[in-house]
Amino acid sequence: MTRTAAPDRSLTDSLRGFFGVPFRGQTYRSLAYLLLSFPLGLAYFVAVTVGVATGVGLLITLVGVPILLVTLYGVTLIAGFEASLARHLLGMDVPAPECLQRGDAADGWDPGSILAWARTVVTAPTTWTALVLVGVKFVFGLTAFAVLSAAATVSLVLLAAPIAVLTDVPLQVASATDGLTVGIVSRGQPLWVAETLPEAAALAVVGAFATLLTLHLVNGLATFGGVSTAALLDVDGSDGTPA
Repeated sequence: MTRTAAPDRSLTDSLRGFFGVPFRGQTYRSLAYLLLSFPLGLAYFVAVTVGVATGVGLLITLVGVPILLVTLYGVTLIAGFEASLARHLLGMDVPAPECLQRGDAADGWDPGSILAWARTVVTAPTTWTALVLVGVKFVFGLTAFAVLSAAATVSLVLLAAPIAVLTDVPLQVASATDGLTVGIVSRGQPLWVAETLPEAAALAVVGAFATLLTLHLVNGLATFGGVSTAALLDVDGSDGTPA
């Protein structure tokens, strides 16, 4: 009796986990994390690229040195913000960069204080892993945006099939030269045209499953992003203390 009950509970838990994804708050926090990844990643990449390029270009005049230092410190602030996002949206224990945890900053304009601050920024390992994080975030944001856009489009089109049929706009599933095309207008030869309500309902059921898979993909991508951030910011063996 016990042996039979255990697999039943396991199956029930698995089904609940799969079909319950739209009803979990974490799913939508993960979605928010991914939606922020693209604009933030792009902004980080542009700002850091401009800062580094300007600093390197002006090194010959020595003006580039403070520009590079400020850019590096800005990178640690970006990493601290990303760690905060992962903690609040994903519930992960992601440490802030070392110099932010210690609260290191120049105490006024005293030369010794400024040099100590600059030394801390340059020598902290997380400063350089944070620089890597900026590039990773840019690529991750682009990838997440492309994948989720494609998955969401297919899911929504399939879910809208009954509406398309009721409004006399047949939905076509067609084979195009660059792959399978699902939509109202097709560039290829139709494999199936949903012209009746039962056919459209079948497509909507497929769309519902596609939506569930998309939401699981959202959680998976967000987890990957959070784990990547944690791996890059935990090189100092910190205890995850927020900035």
